[in-house]
Amino acid sequence: MTDQISIYSLARSQLILGGQKSGKSRRAELLARAWLDGALDREAALIATGQPWDDEMRERIARHRRDRAERVPGMATLEEPLDLAAMLARHSTPQRLLVVDCLTLWLTNWMMPAQPSEELVRGWEGQCTAFLAALQAAPGPVILVGNEIGLGVIPLGSQVRAFVDALGVLNQRAAQSCETVTLMCAGLPLALKGPQP
Repeated sequence: MTDQISIYSLARSQLILGGQKSGKSRRAELLARAWLDGALDREAALIATGQPWDDEMRERIARHRRDRAERVPGMATLEEPLDLAAMLARHSTPQRLLVVDCLTLWLTNWMMPAQPSEELVRGWEGQCTAFLAALQAAPGPVILVGNEIGLGVIPLGSQVRAFVDALGVLNQRAAQSCETVTLMCAGLPLALKGPQP
């Protein structure tokens, strides 16, 4: 994927979908870098939804932080596994771009938490609705990153099938709420909604 992205590629709200290692997070970072390079008074922050539940995930998070610091110096990292609506309301400004990475882990935190809770699972729909409303109300640009996992075989377990279904619905709702939607494949962007990348 080219490191050259025009600031004109940046919509007020956009969703970047793709499979694992498709280039979706890298594209979001390149857009954030272009945003920061566009004016001295601009800021960028990544809202990370992943949680370090085991050694592999702790190392993955640390590696992402190191790589991000090299690719996008000056981009802050905020962590929020559950309440993205409050994070958007609190941190979005006209001069600050927010990258939410990623919607898939956010949904996982609600539907498949490390400490299972029926109350948490039941709260998902309200949180999703509040998040999409906060996205619409955000005064600054927001980039959402998420996985497209519904292209493979249908999972055997009912819990996993429910998750895949819920993620498909979340992606559809986010796509409807965003000005642009890009599908990443092998590091290449394909515009699904809005202007070509």
